[in-house]
Amino acid sequence: MDEKIRFDIEFPIHASPQLLYQYISTPSGLSEWFSDNVNSRGELFTFIWDDSEEQAKLLSKKSDERVKFRWIADEDDKSVYFEIRIQVDEITKDVSIIITDFAEEDEIDESKMLWENQISSLKQVLGSA
Repeated sequence: MDEKIRFDIEFPIHASPQLLYQYISTPSGLSEWFSDNVNSRGELFTFIWDDSEEQAKLLSKKSDERVKFRWIADEDDKSVYFEIRIQVDEITKDVSIIITDFAEEDEIDESKMLWENQISSLKQVLGSA
């Protein structure tokens, strides 16, 4: 397996950090935009798409600010995770979502496109598309 490379992408979004946090940290919020369905049992989240499912462990979260997960499939590599962070510009009060994720070198563009689609879905759910 190739080493995964970290990438960050930022998306401006018109929503309050409190509202956004509900959509990035709860199973019901995540199932509105990230996958078809999400179940959680403690720190273990199961993301369901059509006929496949992936499990991720919630590594950390900070209210109205960020959530950080590691896919169970990546459990062997402790440096790999994905994080959804809410950032508010102190001066303009503009809100952005910053995604930190890891992918193999030849899959980075594909991963970024996937995130762009996911965040586009989130914006539609929020009515800020």
